[in-house]
Order: sequence, then C-alpha cells, then structure tokens
Amino acid sequence: MLEHQPRIALLIDADNSPATKIDIILAELAKVGVTNIRRAYGNWKKEALKGWEKVLHEYAIRPIQQFDYSKGKNATDMQMVIEALELLYTDAPDAYGIVSSDSDFTPMVMHLKAKGAQVFGFGSKQTPAPFVNACSRFLYLENLGDPDTSTSAPKSRRRRKSSGPNTTPEPVEVEVGAPVTPQRMDTAALRQDARLVTLLRNVVESAVGDDGWSPLGSVATRIGNQASFDSRNYGYRKLIDLIEATQLFEFERRGTNYVLRDKRDKQ
Repeated sequence: MLEHQPRIALLIDADNSPATKIDIILAELAKVGVTNIRRAYGNWKKEALKGWEKVLHEYAIRPIQQFDYSKGKNATDMQMVIEALELLYTDAPDAYGIVSSDSDFTPMVMHLKAKGAQVFGFGSKQTPAPFVNACSRFLYLENLGDPDTSTSAPKSRRRRKSSGPNTTPEPVEVEVGAPVTPQRMDTAALRQDARLVTLLRNVVESAVGDDGWSPLGSVATRIGNQASFDSRNYGYRKLIDLIEATQLFEFERRGTNYVLRDKRDKQ
C-alpha cells in the first residue's frame, strides 16, 4: 500500500517571479509532498513572460491568462487569491507553494494557514516582512541552488547569460534580485539580528529538558512551528551550522544526536 503524500498546490505570480528557479522550487516542494496542481498566472501577451513560456510544458505548469484591466496595473494577484480559496474548499490541498514577492498575498496566506494548510513561500530578498512572516516557511530565491560558500554564479548560468565564449556576464543581466549567490552571515552579523537571536534563545529555552539541555531535533521542530524560518536565508545549509555560527550556545553530542544550551545558563 502506497504511503500518503501531502498534496501541494503551486501557484506562481509569473509577473513577479523569475522562471530560472522553477526546477529548484519544485525540488524543494518535493521534500514535502507531491505538487499535483501547478499554475502560473500572468498576462501571457507580455514580452516579459517569454522566459516562463519556455518552461511551462517542461514542468507541466498550467498557464492562467489574466489581462491587465487598467494601464500600469495587473489583475494577477486577485485571480491567484480567488483560485487559491477555490482550491481550499474543493480540492483541499495539504499545502500551498506561493511564488511571489508581493505582500498583497499576506491575508490570503494567513487564511490558508488558519484553515489547516501549510504555505511555503518563494520570493526575492526584497519581499516585505509581513508576507515572509505569514508563511509556514519562506525561502529567498537568490539563496536556492547555490553552495553556501560560493562567491560566483554557477557556470551554467554564466553560459546562458554571456554573449560569447569569453564574455563575463554583467551582474545586471542576472535574474531579478540581488545578489546571485547567498552571502553567509558571519557571527557579528548574526548577533546583530535581534529577531534571530530572540527566536533561537526562545525555542532553545522552550525545548529544554530536565538536564538543562535542549535536543536539536526539538529545537528545529519548534522553530518551524513558531516562525517562517530557513537557515539558508542566512547562508547556512543546516540549522546546526547556523546556531553554531552565532556562538551563543554550547553543544554536546550524545550518540547520533546533538543537544544544546544557552551559554548564559553557565554563568
């Protein structure tokens, strides 16, 4: 008997998202479940969406046409909201993938979560905080697909962006958002992020056992339940690497597991 896999509806704001990351987005969602609903919204008469047109068939994404009713504005957002809610009460997906950097989707995300669905957001680093924080988890597209310590664009991207075999691409030619590769935040920068420090200390405290130590697995679970969080947004592939980099916690290995505690507790 096949194990039940969570069903995911992927809704893409094509007017406001790069097509070059679609394979990585789908790979991320595949870690959660099966993305059996895939839709991309936009005015497909626009030249700017040509990049999306090239990947629609390859990734079995259904294009949803939405004309711009007013000059300078589009109705894509409204169409996405309507269909997301329609899916909620008909197909009832277990989770949604929302690809956009537009904070207008914040109320929709909050409603979907209130009805029991997880929401995984994907957008640029310029995405407003309300939308980022509303998601179950939000990943910056600039941070997906590149190694933590990389300082240059992948070779495949260079070839696509260069105009000749010996030409180095200009940064402005790269897909929307900056920079191309994630920058790993050092200890000083991490400690200056008050929200991050408070979050880590709170979840470690909430997971503490009778011995004064907090299991790393419990810490990871509580972070996911409490906030939209992914260590890769700070340039670290694994949560343990990020926590260690803050130098705020003491670690101890017990068998195959790790436990940690706030260094302030030793004082």
